[in-house]
Amino acid sequence: MKRYVAALLVVSGLTACATTETYDETRGWSVEKLYAEAHDEMDSGNYNRAVKLYETLEARYPYGRYAQQAQMDMAYSQYKDSEPELAIAACDRFIKLHPTHPNLDYIFYLKGLVYFNDDSGLLGKWAGQDMSERDPKAQREAFLAFRELASRFPDSRYTPDAVVKMNKLVDALGGHEMHVARYYMKRGAYVAAVNRAQGVIKDYANTAYVEEALALSVEGYKRLGLTQLAKDNQRVLAATFPNSSYQQKEWSVAELPWWKFWK
Repeated sequence: MKRYVAALLVVSGLTACATTETYDETRGWSVEKLYAEAHDEMDSGNYNRAVKLYETLEARYPYGRYAQQAQMDMAYSQYKDSEPELAIAACDRFIKLHPTHPNLDYIFYLKGLVYFNDDSGLLGKWAGQDMSERDPKAQREAFLAFRELASRFPDSRYTPDAVVKMNKLVDALGGHEMHVARYYMKRGAYVAAVNRAQGVIKDYANTAYVEEALALSVEGYKRLGLTQLAKDNQRVLAATFPNSSYQQKEWSVAELPWWKFWK
């Protein structure tokens, strides 16, 4: 009887070990089959599953065109699966490993696209939020990636859209600087406000925010008692924007309180 019980325990133990083994359906798959299955999952929108298959492919077959294509597809799948940090890391890894790859332009475009559409921050979750109100770090990174694409691959099919997005990013970055300038102005931090406004005039001269930046500079300099600098900016404002509502008449602190335009 004791021998019978012992035998049962051994058998049950072996059965438990067997049932806890992880079943791997991809065992024995060729590189072609792995890639085909991963690509089908990606095309079907099953991005998490696609990433796992691409990772398996790269682990088993780390060299060759399938591995390289898997790395590109994995970056795209992670982007579509709302994993921007993983997608960026995958793009950077591909750029480092394959600096002369014929599809390198696509990777730079994808990297820029990930940053461009990144709304993972708190501000990015606000419905109807203006691009200029987002954290500018991602916008700057997007601009750099698109600029790298445009400069290195001017004839790429991705470059025209990258240039369009770069223009939007410049406008958004200029708008962000104006948001900050208004914030400082409302709180009486006139030096900081003027510095931001002057930065808009210098660095974002082709955006729609230059007019307001000049007007804010005029008022800020007046509040600081820097009369000549206020006059200089007033003169530029009048010459550049003769019909501007900001300079319908000569300003004075008493006549035109700062909060009229920055409230």
